Amino acid sequence: MEEKNISMSKTYDPKSFEDRIYKWWEEKKFFTPKVDKNKKPYTIIMPPPNITGQLHLGHALDNTLQDVLIRTKRMQGYSTLWLPGQDHASIATEVKVENELLKVGLKKKEMGREAFLEKVWEWTDKYRNTIRNQLKRVGVSADFTRECFTMDENLNKAVKTVFVKLYEEGLIYQGNRITNWCPNCQTALSDAEIEYKESAGHFWHINYPVKDSDEFVEIATTRPETLLGDTAVAVNPEDERYKHLIGKTLILPLVGREIPVVADDYVDKEFGTGCVKITPAHDPNDYLVGKRHNLPEISVMTLDGKIVEGYGKYSGMDRYDARKEMIKDLEEAGLLVKVKDHTHNVSTHDRCGKVIEPMISKQWYVKMEELAKPAIEAVRNGDTEFVPQRFDKIYFNWMENIQDWCISRQLWWGHRIPVWYCKDCGELTVSVEDATKCCKCGSTNIEQDNDVLDTWFSSALWPFSTLGWPEKTPDLEYFYPTDVLVTGYDIIFFWVARMIFSSINNMGETPFKHVLIHGLVRDAEGRKMSKSLGNGVDPLEVIDTYGADALRFMLITGNAPGNDIRFKMEKVEAARNFANKIWNASRFVMMNLDEELLNKYKECTNYSLADKWILDRFNRLTKEVTENIEKFDLGIAAQKIYDFMWTEFCDWYIELVKPVFWGEDEEAKGVAYNVLKKVLVGGLQLLHPFMPYITEEIYSHLNCEYESIAISKWPEFTEDLVDENAEKEMNLIIEAIKSLRNVRAEMNVPPSKKAKVSIYTVDEKEAFEKGIIYLEKLGSASEVEFVSSKDDAPENSVTAVTSGAELYMPLLDLIDLEKELERLNKEKDKLQSEIDRVEKKLSNERFVSKAPEAVVAEEKAKGEKYKEMYKAVVERLEALQK
Repeated sequence: MEEKNISMSKTYDPKSFEDRIYKWWEEKKFFTPKVDKNKKPYTIIMPPPNITGQLHLGHALDNTLQDVLIRTKRMQGYSTLWLPGQDHASIATEVKVENELLKVGLKKKEMGREAFLEKVWEWTDKYRNTIRNQLKRVGVSADFTRECFTMDENLNKAVKTVFVKLYEEGLIYQGNRITNWCPNCQTALSDAEIEYKESAGHFWHINYPVKDSDEFVEIATTRPETLLGDTAVAVNPEDERYKHLIGKTLILPLVGREIPVVADDYVDKEFGTGCVKITPAHDPNDYLVGKRHNLPEISVMTLDGKIVEGYGKYSGMDRYDARKEMIKDLEEAGLLVKVKDHTHNVSTHDRCGKVIEPMISKQWYVKMEELAKPAIEAVRNGDTEFVPQRFDKIYFNWMENIQDWCISRQLWWGHRIPVWYCKDCGELTVSVEDATKCCKCGSTNIEQDNDVLDTWFSSALWPFSTLGWPEKTPDLEYFYPTDVLVTGYDIIFFWVARMIFSSINNMGETPFKHVLIHGLVRDAEGRKMSKSLGNGVDPLEVIDTYGADALRFMLITGNAPGNDIRFKMEKVEAARNFANKIWNASRFVMMNLDEELLNKYKECTNYSLADKWILDRFNRLTKEVTENIEKFDLGIAAQKIYDFMWTEFCDWYIELVKPVFWGEDEEAKGVAYNVLKKVLVGGLQLLHPFMPYITEEIYSHLNCEYESIAISKWPEFTEDLVDENAEKEMNLIIEAIKSLRNVRAEMNVPPSKKAKVSIYTVDEKEAFEKGIIYLEKLGSASEVEFVSSKDDAPENSVTAVTSGAELYMPLLDLIDLEKELERLNKEKDKLQSEIDRVEKKLSNERFVSKAPEAVVAEEKAKGEKYKEMYKAVVERLEALQK
């Protein structure tokens, strides 16, 4: 047959079409849905990446998972909205911009708030554009016409509206409480911004004198500089060693202040010395102890981590310089008992890397108990479900033990707190609109709070603020609530929980039905990727080398919800090889399709066995893949498509129908062409959500019904196409072909040397009759005949034993008899091993009693099949040895 001239390139080169295709998708607005009451909506709001950094593999995984879901639903006829956006990331962005400005000699405080914020907006515009383009490189089919930013005007209004609402409900208050404080950035931090780093430190054991006594109380501390703020020493009330000291007074070393010994269950009798110094202003646990015992709270550090005035030579010293000096003085005073090495986790700011200092400061807080209750109930009753379900334990643990949320940050970049202080009467004006006068006395002598809100406060509103809330927009009415949130397991409580309680409080319902949790992308050795290890991988570099489809497919295959995955370049190469296989197979199909015969026999259903088999297999695949995607088993779905396209379609069906191409039967050709195109297009459609670029490029050359594969109709399972008989018969033929090939390969007989094949079968003659054409083409059979008994098998022939038949080839004149005997003995041993394995399994009472009946029955059937095959091999050995 002559090769047709086709416009598709001979070689698979993703660089030649990926950018072009994405631009075309955007021009056609395929990803921009309309509010359509005749369609069901399906919504995903993209977790907003911070504007501070480049796209990393975690982003690539997160967005590929979302893209698979959204592309599938789009093809299933939903009005799909995948709304993208970015987070302003207050602290991280402020630190980055501040450092950049310092390089050119500009200091934030000297510039002033307005000038500094202008620079931040310049940075923001640049990096938002970078992130947007990077996401497009990965192939995300998001609607960038609706893109949002947490600092957009309408989102800012949503933030202020929620603040005012919670304030008026009595759920937001201002108070002096202990917070995580970064002396370097000089702002309060949330738990989400704390990173625990293992550090080699010390336990300093210090004696505290008991007043009017020669007795001492020995405490151990990792932060001796906080001693200056001690207001008590606590012991466990059940600790016999110290019961006599409870209520007595100690003299605080270096300071001389008198402090009490208090009894508190917080103290672990077995840890350290059993005596704990209590510094309520500089330790969160001590703060709670202090509240229980009405202890004074003495702050001994400035906001930049220096010792405050009133402490002699230590005043003005950096906290760590003061530590050294105090240790020296304690030693000289004879109060330093010993120093022990101690490795412990140190709380650091995840952005600047500096050690945080717990400090009491005046901040804004959200009361969480009342907000948490309906959010807990929403997950308990299934309104929102975690996938996998085990992650709801993390959610419940955090929500049921939740503390009030510190929402103020001492920064310039972010949502400024909508509170104005009256300098005349001291009243607070809390307003969505910028206040111009005091709400109480009418004075215009007012000043807005300088602080901004925690970044998580605005991102907690993300599912509905992005859709236009607090306005009642058509998008909000149609696309809310959303369907699924896809995110990593590391921010369940920081972000997911806050979105749930914020949405219930403001929208009256949960923001999403499902939360699909994925793991981290680790390196090939299972290590977390980090700058310090130098094991990070730039996804854009991978795309430049292998294409976006290969990266996406690598990240999806083998991925199970909630589990970490390992990034291996050889897996990316394997994914690219798969793309190449699909490309070459598609070119072969295009070179052989005859449009005239395609159209002439479009309705003809006179299918061959191979046609029926591949239609049945594709039909089953459609059902399985659709079900897997619905259950969020995307890795399994991808693997099934891979197996089908590579093995069943490319390696088998295309080879099985080649004889039809070379034949003279016009109808058989026309039918085969239609089946070939139907299955190829269907396979591409199932693969499209995973590998969008290559599938679109191939689809565009196939003269299909839809303008783009992205908006084509998702294949549907059809009960009428289920053909168990065709599957069974074709599997027998494929097994026979494999057996013939194996025998020939073991004997080093080239495929070009054909041989007559004689078949003995009891029950499957009809199937093998249908398969003669395939045995001749793919089994190198010069002709095929059937024998009525094993005794009629040709003399001096070798045997291929399958589950449905014995096949004989007169090859002994071509090969060594000893080698054939050796091969059959190996086959006999292999079958005996399988028989032993099955019998061992079936003799295991636990297996038989606990396994499903179908599984046990399947094992029994396997055992019988192996025994029949074993018997046939033994008989063949006996025949050859006569």
